[in-house]
Amino acid sequence: MNLNPPGTYLQWNVFTISVANLVLIAVMVVIFGVALVLPFPRGQRFEPSPPEAPGQPDVPDAGIEPGDEKMWTARVRRAALKALAPGKLLPDRQPAYVASWVYVFGVASLAALGVVIASGFALALGGPDWWHTNPVGHFCNSLHLWSVELFMALLVIHLWGKFWMAAWRGRRTLTWITGVVAFLASVVECFTGYLSQQNFDSQWIATNGKDAFNAVGVGAFFNLMNFGQMLMWHIVLIPIVLVAIVGAHVLLVRMRGVSHPLPAARPRGLAARRAAARADRAAWRGPTRRYDILKEGTIASLVILALTFGLAGLLSSPDDPAVTVRSWVQVAPDDFLATAASELDGTSLTATYGPPYNANGTPQSELFAPANLAGVRQPIDPAAVFVLGPLAKAATTDPQLASALSTWNAAGASQQGKWATAYGNAVAKVTFDPRGNPVLPAAADGPVPVMLATELTLARSGAIDADLGAGQPFYGTDFTKPLLFLEDGQYYANIATADHLTGDQWGVMNETGSYPGQPWLWLYQLWYHMPGWRNSANVDLIAIYMTGLATLLLLAVPFVPGLRDIPRWIPVHRLIWRSWNTTQAEPPVTPSGEPAEPPARPVAS
Repeated sequence: MNLNPPGTYLQWNVFTISVANLVLIAVMVVIFGVALVLPFPRGQRFEPSPPEAPGQPDVPDAGIEPGDEKMWTARVRRAALKALAPGKLLPDRQPAYVASWVYVFGVASLAALGVVIASGFALALGGPDWWHTNPVGHFCNSLHLWSVELFMALLVIHLWGKFWMAAWRGRRTLTWITGVVAFLASVVECFTGYLSQQNFDSQWIATNGKDAFNAVGVGAFFNLMNFGQMLMWHIVLIPIVLVAIVGAHVLLVRMRGVSHPLPAARPRGLAARRAAARADRAAWRGPTRRYDILKEGTIASLVILALTFGLAGLLSSPDDPAVTVRSWVQVAPDDFLATAASELDGTSLTATYGPPYNANGTPQSELFAPANLAGVRQPIDPAAVFVLGPLAKAATTDPQLASALSTWNAAGASQQGKWATAYGNAVAKVTFDPRGNPVLPAAADGPVPVMLATELTLARSGAIDADLGAGQPFYGTDFTKPLLFLEDGQYYANIATADHLTGDQWGVMNETGSYPGQPWLWLYQLWYHMPGWRNSANVDLIAIYMTGLATLLLLAVPFVPGLRDIPRWIPVHRLIWRSWNTTQAEPPVTPSGEPAEPPARPVAS
């Protein structure tokens, strides 16, 4: 299927959302709903947990010689075996209430993460440009894209399920926090992945995303337009952190176990709530069922692999080519000339931006301006970098240009501004002769027509692209200068508009063509559409602040009264544990059919 042509978009409330994103969100909601209502297989009998022998220690001495009990090494080994005994790390039993499809999304997320890492490793073998030019490389990129989409979808569904289970109960707060942090790290990992693509989508995300990072003062250190830096974050630094956090989360799940069912009826009274809290903290002493964790993980991995290969083979992946200064002047030379004039007279976006590029603009401020604290860390003089610098190199072999530059440099700043402004007004009526030379109405623009006619010639030859990328050691992956120059023109934004990447979408939710984008960034997008904020000059800073506050609230759910009680007030948990609740409502029987004692409830240790 060819999903590269422009997609279909719907206006919904304050959002303009692509049908592809809407379908992805709808599929996630349907999967979660089906997991809530689809009956779970009940082919196994409940088995009581074996009672511990009186006086039996929780952990054997594990080879500790008499007299060595107080050694640090011996103590650490005993503590490790007590917290993570082999039976916890690789269990073959689980509580009988774990009988819902909602529980499979944790293992499914891990399986999808494994496929993401494997496909990313295969993609990295060919290098950052391989997938743009080689069919096999493009297929590996498609595998990586769809495995990431599956991973993020399953991770979000897993987070939904754990919220409605109130899974932070019973000293499992750290389990919840590590899960949320793993989700946040996954968002950053996906974000840097989009920036590493070196196509138009990554260019647009970088130039728009930089405003938020610059507003908080970190843009020069975490430079979204330096694709090499983003690639290293994507394939080295963030994966190490993500795998470590996920590993800690899994170990905490194994140590603390899965949270006990919420009671079908809310406990009434302080004593009842305290008793329920003690039961949540206690080890499970009720019936269990067989649980083959390796078999479940293998099946989940095979399903994820089948889905990934199927989606990659059927739908491929988008790759709109990157925009260059050369491609810009081939399509819109008039826009290029007008932009170059704005660089000369100091009215372009970059010339008036402020930190971290220059001190000409007013940084975004709420109470204070964080960008001022960082200061100018990546100084850029647009007139010198984008126009005068390339022209000075060409002037060594062009006497006419050398004379024009001499006249320009001899004039004062005020006169230079008048010339550039006059040229900028005249260029609105520019035409081009058969040889492509610009023809402008007469204006008091001094040497500027000669200068910018040569600038246009240099741009058509690719010399401007080469000059803006020159001076970089080794790989030359920092595209800050050419992207800022492109962003100052209208042509760059026109391409994004045609792909529905601009405006209220900010360029990081939709994808080019009919591909799903990044709906997991909806919370960040939300603040750009709030009345009173969406037209604010400080909206990027507001969005960062509000997203940070919402993130802190998500992390603090176990501690915030009211917020942590939502799963009790909206009893989705009854669907999750309906099989267990039904079992508890029925009189238990022995295998022979005789009445038996009801299953033991958890008790405090």
